[in-house]
Amino acid sequence: MTACAPTHTHHSHPPHSPPRAPRRRPVQGADLSASLAVFLIALPLSLGIALATGAPLQAGLVAAAVGGLVAGRLGGCPLQVSGPAAGLTVVTADLIHRYGWRTTCGITVLAGLAQLGLGCLRVARGALAVSPAVVHGMLAGIGVTIAVAQLHIVLGGSPDSSVLANLRALPAQLAALDPAAVSMSTMTLTLLLAWPRVPGRAGRLLRGVPAALVAVTGATVTAALTGLVLPRVDLPTWSSHALAGLPEGPGLGIAAAVLTTTLVCSVQSLLGAVAVDKLVAARPGPQAHVGRSDLDRELLGQGAANIVSGALGGLPVAGVAVRSTANVNSGAVSRNSTMLHGVFVVVAALLMVPLLEWIPLASLAALVMAVGIQMVSLNHIRTVTRHREVLVYAATTLGVVIFGVLEGVALGVAVAVALALHRLAHTRITHTEKEGVHHVHVRGQLTFLAVPRLSRALHLVPQGVHAVVELDGSFMDHAAYESLQDWQNTHTARGGTAELTGRRDRFRSSDPGPSAVCRCRPWTPWRNHQACFAQAPTTLVTHELARGISSFQRNTAPLVREELARLAREGQRPSQLFLTCADSRLVTSMITSSGPGDLFVVRNIGNLVPPPGEEHGDHSVAAAIEYAVDVLGVRSITVCGHSGCGAMQALLTAEPGGAVTPLKRWLGHGRPSLARVAGDHRDRPRLAGRPAADAVEQLCLTNVVQQLEHLRAHDTVARALAADALELHGMYFHVGEAQAYLLERSGDGTAVFEHVEGAAGKEAGEEAEQESGRAPELRSPV
Repeated sequence: MTACAPTHTHHSHPPHSPPRAPRRRPVQGADLSASLAVFLIALPLSLGIALATGAPLQAGLVAAAVGGLVAGRLGGCPLQVSGPAAGLTVVTADLIHRYGWRTTCGITVLAGLAQLGLGCLRVARGALAVSPAVVHGMLAGIGVTIAVAQLHIVLGGSPDSSVLANLRALPAQLAALDPAAVSMSTMTLTLLLAWPRVPGRAGRLLRGVPAALVAVTGATVTAALTGLVLPRVDLPTWSSHALAGLPEGPGLGIAAAVLTTTLVCSVQSLLGAVAVDKLVAARPGPQAHVGRSDLDRELLGQGAANIVSGALGGLPVAGVAVRSTANVNSGAVSRNSTMLHGVFVVVAALLMVPLLEWIPLASLAALVMAVGIQMVSLNHIRTVTRHREVLVYAATTLGVVIFGVLEGVALGVAVAVALALHRLAHTRITHTEKEGVHHVHVRGQLTFLAVPRLSRALHLVPQGVHAVVELDGSFMDHAAYESLQDWQNTHTARGGTAELTGRRDRFRSSDPGPSAVCRCRPWTPWRNHQACFAQAPTTLVTHELARGISSFQRNTAPLVREELARLAREGQRPSQLFLTCADSRLVTSMITSSGPGDLFVVRNIGNLVPPPGEEHGDHSVAAAIEYAVDVLGVRSITVCGHSGCGAMQALLTAEPGGAVTPLKRWLGHGRPSLARVAGDHRDRPRLAGRPAADAVEQLCLTNVVQQLEHLRAHDTVARALAADALELHGMYFHVGEAQAYLLERSGDGTAVFEHVEGAAGKEAGEEAEQESGRAPELRSPV
């Protein structure tokens, strides 16, 4: 073992970057079981979606097989499963109604070529700029359209191509029910809803079989045993299967159809790939190496799949959420599971035709209707409501239902842009006086357009009074900032006091002066901060402590209460043990960019780890290590030293003899570090790029390496290392430079502290921030 296990800081790929060429792996058991689970879900859904579009039922099987084999092999998201998607049902049904089936296949081929072109241009990340409210609204509109159309088949009739026409015909359809179709549809829906809720141990075992398969199988067996007469699946022979033809129709209409198909397929697949990455990252247990999605490659893979599917007479292909979720949750570790599911679909299409033809059409319609209803997600509605984007969601949904997918999306984008411009330009500024304090409240984005109104409100504040400017917004441009600063400096110079506060930030005068009151705001950026309690009488310290707690309860607690409540319910799940010095300047959560619950932190004088058997009555560090590794199951332990460590200074300057105090006894655990410094210089770690500044810094570096050796001597750590369940890391933080260093081993075996660059991390953080919230949740079977 080296001094510390190598970290992934310098070798990890940025999010959604092209991964290294993977080695060809044999099919693993997890991939085989996952592919079976996905196949059992895909088979009935593919037939049902083909039925809903009005396409030949075999077209659904072709698309499912091509999605698994072609998109699974060439795509950039290894665990995303592609095939005929419910989100494309309305688009495809409209194309078949207007141009016929063979022309629709030709449009699918052209859409695949367009996706290939977009993938070569590397514009896949642009799909993430689409507002989530537009995406969710599009899916909800498609879901409503599907549900209304399939309701007619559930009742024993035939749907129209228009949602409004289907709604107008619904009363007449209700008056002419087909009892056999209604009974089979009711049984399908009942099994679909009840199967995941079977209680007890038997329920846990039965839930391993997909509810969709159980529902369709139950209705099929019941219809066969009772001899019900009703329409069933009709799969013509493959010799009569229609392939793609040259698109025939008006050029503008064909171009709009290709654009619509390309847009819906691409956006759904790319957002699904990002969501799959999140599912994989959140999957419990030891993680196999599953690379982050390469979105451009995923777009190329989807384009190739659509070309093949359209050419072979299949439906358009896109990433499918319900199958991808089943694939991840079933433990798939590579793209082999996706490809195997495609192989199983091919086998079923060739060998299971007699069985498939027993399935009642009403049962498939009920299954697809349930899928459409679930596409109107209550969770999505709550999310857009919280972000005040209900208008965008509603406009997109109604636009898709009334006009069509492309028109509805265009309407949603237009409303989203208009709403953003309104928010940017509309700012409410009010002035009130309460108990001698003048309040200027700014609600909304503060831009140059609002500067005249802001100036009028600020001039209502008399000279020499205390004023509070409350900024309730997330953006302020340079013109507004200068206007505020000029007013604040002028008001202060004339004997008044001014306080600028806001929800997200705190603004201070450029020269607060010695009389400025410390009002620290936790969880916000801080600068020029002086300790509230430093060199103050005890009464003032007590007062400041109470005021700090009061500030937390008032400003911070409402923001973190929901997250802390979740942590309280779930218990501790830290990913690493962070052992560092008790120095007050070392803010562990800040230098590791971690949040509550991420780190299990142990702090002591000198970040020391007493070797086993030498604790001399103090077993606190050993107990913390055992608890972190054996109980909490942390995956890594980091020993972090820092510059200017008082414990290391005390070790260097300690005089022999004298009274043995608790501090001297504790610092005795650092004597091996002193001996290592005085020994062979080749055992001394060094900083990359520069020598140690002085003897104290050299001892600080050496102490980290030495404490890692002490750490390995503990039985708990040794067992976890032997099982490859734990990594050890060394870290050095220079307080004055705000620079972090990670311990590595050079080619000659020397321990070297490499400084961590900030550019790559910043870029990755920006990408993650841009993509957060952009992926649809993979709970609705879209």
